[in-house]
Amino acid sequence: MVSSRTVCVCQGNACRRGGSERVLEALRAIAPSDTTIVASGCLGQCGNGPMVLVLPEEIWYCRVHPTEVLTLVERHLQQGQPVQAMLYRKFHPVNTLA
Repeated sequence: MVSSRTVCVCQGNACRRGGSERVLEALRAIAPSDTTIVASGCLGQCGNGPMVLVLPEEIWYCRVHPTEVLTLVERHLQQGQPVQAMLYRKFHPVNTLA
């Protein structure tokens, strides 16, 4: 089966200090079967992590906490609606994806 989405979870030093390993584990545990979850190298947004990047849409999430993963999966990966409150505003100013 070809994946419809790939979710990159930054595993750079700053993101790892912020708990990105737990975010990665949580995503792998509950992601839809058509979604590939990958541990990425540094995504270059140090200080804003843990960073999560959803491809091919190029939707960036910042400061993702493991407790927010369920919301990200249900709303974005299953329903196709980016989670506005979690978006990285550097790339997604308020209401640009509404």
